[in-house]
Amino acid sequence: GRAEGEGLRGEMGLGQSVQRTDYDMVHYGHSNQLRQAKAMGDHLVVGVHTDGEIAKHKGPPVFTQEERYKMVRAIKWVDEVVEGAPYVTTLETLDKHNCDFCVHGDDITLTVDGKDTYDEVKRMGRYRECKRTQGVSTTDLVGRMLLMTKAHHTNMDNSDYQQHADNFGKGPKGHSPWTGVSQFLQTSQKIIQFASGKEPQPGDTIIYVAGAFDLFHIGHVDFLEAVFKQAERPYVIVGLHFDQEVNRYKGKNYPIMNIHERTLSVLACRYVSEVVIGAPYAVDKDLLDHFKVDLVCHGQTEVFPDKDGADPYAEPRKRGIFRVIESRNGLTTDDIVQRIIENRLQFEARNQKKEAKEMAAIEALRRREDGEKSQA
Repeated sequence: GRAEGEGLRGEMGLGQSVQRTDYDMVHYGHSNQLRQAKAMGDHLVVGVHTDGEIAKHKGPPVFTQEERYKMVRAIKWVDEVVEGAPYVTTLETLDKHNCDFCVHGDDITLTVDGKDTYDEVKRMGRYRECKRTQGVSTTDLVGRMLLMTKAHHTNMDNSDYQQHADNFGKGPKGHSPWTGVSQFLQTSQKIIQFASGKEPQPGDTIIYVAGAFDLFHIGHVDFLEAVFKQAERPYVIVGLHFDQEVNRYKGKNYPIMNIHERTLSVLACRYVSEVVIGAPYAVDKDLLDHFKVDLVCHGQTEVFPDKDGADPYAEPRKRGIFRVIESRNGLTTDDIVQRIIENRLQFEARNQKKEAKEMAAIEALRRREDGEKSQA
């Protein structure tokens, strides 16, 4: 079926389902939602909102609608994207895209007055729910980035840092179950769910790329798509550097996402076949021979020298299998952090508004439940 989903506000069903969403910062939590939605049906349609629609309901998006459409298309469980999807999913929307049902996360979906935004599709039995991924939310990631302006790995006890760390994603009660900054716990099961499990086949071109791939974004997607196009039958392996290594060459308080979060983000991309978790910084003989690498690619960003000052790509260059890829997208993680900082006040206001709305909705829900109890 086709299904519709959310966040991406996506669509999906038992033929076909739809998921609808703004998918502003597309992170592995969204990908996990889409993975679950796809498993409920055969064809996943994801409706993505326009910039205007998001600004009206939530505040300024970090990425443009064009960037968001492309990011969502790059997630391997997505079959189709509906651009400019309506903010509220109605039966009319489901029928228009031949979707049997819509999918939403199990987080709260009430308006401020306690009205369920999915009331219509629920009543008609065309609603399914998937589990929210613990430990990540856009609010939390924005919070981590806002810390970069004042905090550094070395001054975690800085009062500004503490204040922000304490404020982000927490309601008046100190911790919100929806936007709460909670610890992401990696399990082998989660990696298996995201991994393709496909081995390289004879005739495949094995391409290796390495990096931080922090805050997996449209710049990364454009680069990986360009890498994927380097061969007729590409098998792309991404080597991810451990957090400490990333901090060595990037500085500040990078990486924003830890190695576990970055692993899932990269695995969700349709251009990637395999990930090396904690890859060596130097692309050496052992690695190239072990994976039988045919081609090593790097984007046009700076290549930082290894700890001993050596070129990490010396071996692939010597073998004549090193290639610099022009992805025509110079967007970096730094640029994204910059976008967030420029919008800083708007984002902080947005996060606070979201918390207030959430608490009001919980309150309305409690009142409604109390009312039902008193009538019983």
